[in-house]
Amino acid sequence: MSATPPRSTESTAFRSALDVIRGVEPRVADAIGQELADQREMLKLIASENYASPATLLAMGNWFSDKYAEGTVGRRFYAGCRNVDTVEALAAEHARELFGAQHAYAQPHSGIDANLVAFWAILADRVEAPALAAAGVRNVNDLSDADWAELRSAFGNQRMLGMSLDAGGHLTHGFRPNISGKMFDQRSYGTDPATGLIDYEALRAQAREFKPLVIVAGYSAYPRLVNFRIMREIADEVGATLMVDMAHFAGLVAGKVLTGDFDPVPHAQIVTTTTHKSLRGPRGGMVLCDDSLKDQVDRGCPMVLGGPLPHVMAAKAVALAEARRPDFQDYAQRVVDNARALAEGLMRRGATLVTGGTDNHLNLIDVASSYGLTGRQAEAALLDSGVVTNRNAIPADPNGAWYTSGIRIGTPALTTRGLGGAEMDEIAALIVTVLSATEQGKTSKGAVSKAQHVLDEKTSDEVARRASDLVAGFPLYPGVDLS
Repeated sequence: MSATPPRSTESTAFRSALDVIRGVEPRVADAIGQELADQREMLKLIASENYASPATLLAMGNWFSDKYAEGTVGRRFYAGCRNVDTVEALAAEHARELFGAQHAYAQPHSGIDANLVAFWAILADRVEAPALAAAGVRNVNDLSDADWAELRSAFGNQRMLGMSLDAGGHLTHGFRPNISGKMFDQRSYGTDPATGLIDYEALRAQAREFKPLVIVAGYSAYPRLVNFRIMREIADEVGATLMVDMAHFAGLVAGKVLTGDFDPVPHAQIVTTTTHKSLRGPRGGMVLCDDSLKDQVDRGCPMVLGGPLPHVMAAKAVALAEARRPDFQDYAQRVVDNARALAEGLMRRGATLVTGGTDNHLNLIDVASSYGLTGRQAEAALLDSGVVTNRNAIPADPNGAWYTSGIRIGTPALTTRGLGGAEMDEIAALIVTVLSATEQGKTSKGAVSKAQHVLDEKTSDEVARRASDLVAGFPLYPGVDLS
């Protein structure tokens, strides 16, 4: 009788962790285990999700969680932070080297927090600093009540130009439901109605007329590249600071797929990102900037952030170290290759894609034009069939931001699992099979519903089986056995 093979180090680590959790609240341990099982079975096509490495995941569960560490490396408001200083300095070092940035700030808890740090760093540099100089003081606490009231008014009277939501922008780029829209007088630039691409000359004319303090570039659902050299030219022409939110495509920058005019770091004064998504790290944010803004950025805590999360910064350092390895560049290129293969497979089968394809990690399917569905109906039908996506607005979307007319799909996660072009073509076939077989549902009063869908169970089950069979050949976390 053969001996039982030894468990891998990863299996032992995760099983032990779950055993400890189960001793306190078994339902949490069960949910964690079930999440792994679910992710192993389904086709994850959400463009903003990925799979962090076991080393990154384990770096988050440790004693750093117990530390308060307001301040920055070497300048903390709490004693006993020498080990926090080590991991934060490592995260910043890896980020600077990876992206070629002059300065990196690893404390933001999320992409929204990173954007808030960037906005207030710009306001501190462009609005607060001149006001302090004019008043002959060094600190806002030294301003008179009248000067402080004037400065507070000036903070709230600045302009921002950012990409519209339906063109692929993000809520944090100055839209009213988000705090950024309450901070700035915002206008949006869109895309050319005929091509779906950014019209730089139209954007230039809009910037000349509006004269914003900040121009925000970057996107969450734009399937093409942005020329950041031109964006900087426009910003300089109108005296604006160029901020780039590269949360979605940071992994493509880190992996040297986006270079030259398409790499934001050499062109923008300040760049924000998340550390998950295509960068494949823990959930969190980060700010890169040139030296002119580093002092303002380092005031992120306590300016807008609460206490740093040292355990997440430790995981950021691990993930950024992984991204500096040569194999990450191969990964980043395969993400783009897979997105293009998926686009070709979809279009060959009759799907309509916004801009007619992709140059990055994502595609946007116009499900209203192709299938007569809302994005919400398509999202639900695909989820029922084992394909995880998210609905998304498209340019001039007739269904608005809630129901939408689009489905956004991305390839970072499945590329991490090892799927390639042949699998992308098969996935395209599965998506088209589901969407072609889905119909709009009815309300209880018989009217057409934007939320409900009708999909026969046989089709749904068959696609779910095929999806499960497909990913079974590309095991997720193969070194982790929880059985």
